Amino acid sequence: MSAATTDYSPQPGPAPVGRMLLAQTAFETRMLLRNGEQLLLTVVIPTVLLVLFSAVDIVAVEGPGKRVDFLAPGLLALAVMSTAFTGQAIATGFERRYGVLKRLGASPLPRWALLTAKTGCVLVTEALQVALLSVIALALGWSPHGNPLTVAALLVLGTAAFSGLGLLMAGTLKAEATLAGANLVFILLLLAGGVIVPLGRFPDAVRPVLELLPISALSDGLRSVLQAGAGVPWADLGILAGWSVLGLAAAARFFRWE
Repeated sequence: MSAATTDYSPQPGPAPVGRMLLAQTAFETRMLLRNGEQLLLTVVIPTVLLVLFSAVDIVAVEGPGKRVDFLAPGLLALAVMSTAFTGQAIATGFERRYGVLKRLGASPLPRWALLTAKTGCVLVTEALQVALLSVIALALGWSPHGNPLTVAALLVLGTAAFSGLGLLMAGTLKAEATLAGANLVFILLLLAGGVIVPLGRFPDAVRPVLELLPISALSDGLRSVLQAGAGVPWADLGILAGWSVLGLAAAARFFRWE
């Protein structure tokens, strides 16, 4: 057989983009779940807060139902923020510092596919978080209401908003600054974002500003649907959509790979 007709198998060259994307998403997810610090931030802290504040009358809650009916939506929002913003910002920041992003950017995997894989990892982790928190909340007596599709829309837009902000921070600051800044923002938004403390408890002068934060819009939207059984919270969805557009556009514009 002549060389011109020789059929080599497998064919040389990169794998299809879809296969590379799935492989990278699975890899990112395994790395996140193996990281004890990230697991503490994304899973353990929201779970402990849910159990603790549901059982102990530490802070005043608002609305109908039990304490867990108020707390569960806010801690679902906190879980989204911890994974899409804090965890992703810290992990991506150190990958950038150690040259991992630079090397991956030079691989056959397109850069947009790498960022998409990170988003896929976030969504997989959030699905596990939501399932775990929901099971625990139901065991504590949670009685959710509302349309699941509306809840899903809020969670997706919240993920997009926090992912954009997390990638923007990781792609523009040094890793140490990202670590400190992401954890500081996490604590501040936990306290002032309507997650545990109702926004009505804050002074009137600062409340309008707090209501425009993405964590406030997400927790308020989830609470209005799941606790009060309200319809589509268009105002909260609009705030989240605005943060999503601004955050993702800024991340795409200013993100530096090295």
